[in-house]
Amino acid sequence: MSTLSIHYDRVLSIVGEVVRIALPARGPGENGDDPDGPRYGDLAIVSEGESGARLAQVVRLDAGEVSLQVFGGTQGLSTRSRARFLGHAPKVAFSGNILGRVFSGDGRVSDGGPALDHEPQVEIGGPSVNPARRALASRMIRTNVPMIDVFNCLVESQKIPIFSRAGEPYDALLGRIGVQADADIVVFGGLGLTFDDYWRFRSTFEDAGVFSRTVMFVNQAADPPLERLLVPDMALAVAEKFAVEEKKRVLVLLTDMTAFADALKEVGVAMERVPSNRGYLGDLYSQLARRYEKASVFHGAGSVTILTVTTMPGGDVTHPVPDNTGYITEGQFYLRDGLIDPFGSLSRLKQHVIGKETREDHSAVMNTMIRLYASAREAERKQAMAFELSDYDERLVRFGQAFKTRFMDIAVSLPLEEALDLGWRTMAENFSPDELLIRQNLIDKYYPQDDSPQAQLAQAG
Repeated sequence: MSTLSIHYDRVLSIVGEVVRIALPARGPGENGDDPDGPRYGDLAIVSEGESGARLAQVVRLDAGEVSLQVFGGTQGLSTRSRARFLGHAPKVAFSGNILGRVFSGDGRVSDGGPALDHEPQVEIGGPSVNPARRALASRMIRTNVPMIDVFNCLVESQKIPIFSRAGEPYDALLGRIGVQADADIVVFGGLGLTFDDYWRFRSTFEDAGVFSRTVMFVNQAADPPLERLLVPDMALAVAEKFAVEEKKRVLVLLTDMTAFADALKEVGVAMERVPSNRGYLGDLYSQLARRYEKASVFHGAGSVTILTVTTMPGGDVTHPVPDNTGYITEGQFYLRDGLIDPFGSLSRLKQHVIGKETREDHSAVMNTMIRLYASAREAERKQAMAFELSDYDERLVRFGQAFKTRFMDIAVSLPLEEALDLGWRTMAENFSPDELLIRQNLIDKYYPQDDSPQAQLAQAG
């Protein structure tokens, strides 16, 4: 497109947040795209008279017309409005100076600090890395959350959501992971956050002393909803640049991707597109995949790992957003009743690091504790139905209660090695070595004899 900005003033319609504008007639015999006309994804400025200019983006090109998605809302606009096309896709500032800064949903500095208008900028929404060019995931990102580090490791380049329902403390969990993860840089994207939620995230990062290595892109609930479509792309564009050019291990945190999908639905309704499932459009899977597939380990450089929150309306995992997300990502964490539920939670990449980058007993502890907890759940059901419990059942119940308190509570913070040692102690408090069905060489090396049932009986005697 020409570097000169072009103005158009024939507004055909305004529906919702979408403005349709007529393009100039083409000359006879001219075919193909107009090299000087707007392109899909380009930015534009829409204004009318003295009303403030509003950022918009090309979301559809038809014969003789273009559709613009106005991020600031169309209230106050009319068919007398004018559109000025900028000739480029959305961009975001990128340099070392963006660390420790907060940006709004349209990419402007919103923390009251100095402007970054003269910093280098990078286009957002570019293509993902060719999968054949990516390095194999082989490094663990430690979070000090036992239910993640011990049972479902977070691995570099992984894309994984936290599935939850409204009201669960998923933001508190996400903030803790951002603070405790052993990543070089954390890029946070908030979609439709209340001011209290935004401030809680910022205070968490500042109080932990990690804000200087954090970048925040925040669309608040009072901001235009359509800006939520830009936040993931800005966060991921910045993350890619840090990973490729600075060779950093970058962790991207996004909450909540259901708000992103709802914004997509809003645009589709305004453009009169035919909905698919529960009002969402048929390309929901592709739109989500375009963002999640940015996760990658780059040869000779850094990595991008994506951890998101996906709320399930009514706790329905078959809702279109979590349902489509599950086909894209490499596992999920289920947050239920303030606990990370081991049943349903899954990390499909954990086998790349367990026992290779972690301690030799990691796999045995993980599998044995989950098996025992599943048996503990069965014993609890027998107890609830007033069945008589055997001695082994009673020990299972005690183990299950200790497991919830020591591991499943999201407030627990332990390095991986300490969590594995605590796992051994928890098992030894309730079960003899023979009952664990673990290899003898691991029993000899890690089983704490002082905590065994036999040792406790001897001490009691």
